[in-house]
Amino acid sequence: MICAPLLANAMNPFEKTSPLPYELPEFAQFNDDDFLPAFKAGMAEQLKEVAQIVHQNSAPTFENTVVALERSGALLQRVSKVFFILVRSDGNATRQKIEEEISPLLSAQHDAIQLNPALFARIKNLYLNREGLGLDPESTQLLVRTYNEFVQAGASLSEPDKNQLKAINEKLSKLSTQFRQNVLKSTQAGAVLVMDKNQLAGLSEAEISAAASTASARGLSGQYLLALQNTSTQRLLAKLQNRDLREKLYRASIDRAWSGPFDNREVVVEIMRLRNQRSQLLGFATPAHEVLEDTGAKTPKAVNDMLSQIAPLALAAARKEGSDIQALINQQASNGQGDLFELQPWDWDFYADQILFQKYSVDPNQIKPYFELNRVLVNGAFYAAQQLFGLTFKERNDLKGYRADVRVFEVFDTDGSGLGLFLFDPFARENKQGGAWMNSIVNQSTLFKTHPVVLNNLNVPFPGEGVPVLLTFDEVTTLFHEFGHALHGLLSNVRYASLSGTRVPRDFGEYPSQYNEMWARDPEVVKHFAHHYQTGEPLSTDLLNKVIKAQKFDQGFATTSYIASAILDQAWHQLPASNLPQPDQVMAFENKVLQEAGFDYAPVTARYRSTYFLHIFSGGYAASYYAYLWSEVLARDTGEWLMKHGGLTRANGDVLRAKILSQGRSQEPNDLFEAFYGAPPNGDALLEYRGLK
Repeated sequence: MICAPLLANAMNPFEKTSPLPYELPEFAQFNDDDFLPAFKAGMAEQLKEVAQIVHQNSAPTFENTVVALERSGALLQRVSKVFFILVRSDGNATRQKIEEEISPLLSAQHDAIQLNPALFARIKNLYLNREGLGLDPESTQLLVRTYNEFVQAGASLSEPDKNQLKAINEKLSKLSTQFRQNVLKSTQAGAVLVMDKNQLAGLSEAEISAAASTASARGLSGQYLLALQNTSTQRLLAKLQNRDLREKLYRASIDRAWSGPFDNREVVVEIMRLRNQRSQLLGFATPAHEVLEDTGAKTPKAVNDMLSQIAPLALAAARKEGSDIQALINQQASNGQGDLFELQPWDWDFYADQILFQKYSVDPNQIKPYFELNRVLVNGAFYAAQQLFGLTFKERNDLKGYRADVRVFEVFDTDGSGLGLFLFDPFARENKQGGAWMNSIVNQSTLFKTHPVVLNNLNVPFPGEGVPVLLTFDEVTTLFHEFGHALHGLLSNVRYASLSGTRVPRDFGEYPSQYNEMWARDPEVVKHFAHHYQTGEPLSTDLLNKVIKAQKFDQGFATTSYIASAILDQAWHQLPASNLPQPDQVMAFENKVLQEAGFDYAPVTARYRSTYFLHIFSGGYAASYYAYLWSEVLARDTGEWLMKHGGLTRANGDVLRAKILSQGRSQEPNDLFEAFYGAPPNGDALLEYRGLK
């Protein structure tokens, strides 16, 4: 009955599958008023489909139960994919209100299906008799995954416990949305206003223009607004010569959501209290035990062991880097070139860049003109994919994204057949979530005969109309990283959408993206994209080698900052509910955790602090932020394998595609890696890559 208004309304664009190539959503047809009716109709339709599975007279079979469940919810998936992309990439107040309303309803929908006793009974029957079903390996994997997901969702609980679990899940859904929206609003509110252009000494004209445009958009013409990015350390700290302004920008960043109308401290504690309740209901000691059971790591001990192995090496390297920076500060003070002070977090990047120049003759401003955005994308990331996998890319100006500046490319396979679509949204906006990420808009599936449609989001500052978009080397690496996720989605070749592309554990999902970073520094690839945007002159081999060598200088800081956040994540999720701090003690809890872990070096701040740690409180990385480092062990071993076998060759690409990228989760990740690599990962290549060995 709920779906009748939608189905009777031919104007709602979600009613039918998009007629565009590859089922690309017709973004131009969507109005915000379309979402709630489509969500509610989609939920009603899916529950009706589930009821048909449950109430059929036929005995359970793989096709009439597991595959039928796989086919359910098409309308709900269409609207969900579009809506949550828009909320994060092109948000507005209306969409935020819809998110607040729909999130608990989606949680209830999930529970209504996975806590349905009759449905679970059919799935359990098949699972227990799976050896005699004659299923192919991928179908067996889908059955096992479906059964495990139902159990992990609470399907084996008693009815009273299920009711308690439903209430917990609904509350967590609301709190997760509240947390994310508080971070977005506090990030917008925390932007630093500058009245005098002279205070911006050190910034390029493009950066000053971007700050002026941001201020103007808020009705502050003639002023400058330094917008915040999602991490603790801010990009502009490396350039601002005014130390007081650097401190102001840094403090604005780390103070986000700690107080005022967007205070997340109470939200954090309540999320963790509820996650503990949920874990105990499901039979786990802590939320970390619950989450990690279905990952490559398997246990909190494995994660703790990895972090504790690398943390001392990273911290020692950071202290050495800090000592070099302090020596430079002292030297400049003694020469009358600056004040004498003790190194602080807001000073690190500013002086680290100077040391890069001193030690390696690398000036970031000298390098950026060689990294023009379009060339990096087309002549870099696309070129590497062509050389490795035989893919080609054609921009489709006739196909539109959700904004005019979102680009759409059709991707073609080695035989010229259409493989899918790649969408690219590179620019930062105030209504866009910070960071960089990949979304699957349409999942690959031979069952549904769907081809992948994937989206990469970056947050590169837009310098203004007619001004070239020049990237830092870190931004170049990020572009290649996210494109690695895109390739994982594009090269998927499985039957079931639930097992396709990047639908793998977090500590395996970051693996293809991290080894794809290697092509950002590969000489063969670099010579194709690193050309001066004005003269066309290629980046010299000498300068490239200096850039690569210089990357190891600041790895102590980068690794320490990352591991500090990973340890915070584990501390929250390994903490029993009885030991949770009060909201006003969240900062004290953070400090205690980091001090006990040996992170008592003040100039290095955790990459994220609790109140704006989107990954773990709203982004699906609860107890899983370690995954980047775990995956990087696999990635650096893979990099060594590639170099030993000839580097950027079609033969190597065919192996990677066949054994890793096409497989999704049709097999378990650890099995996939060992089948490819021939041995378990060892981590030595990671330490060498980061200069920590």
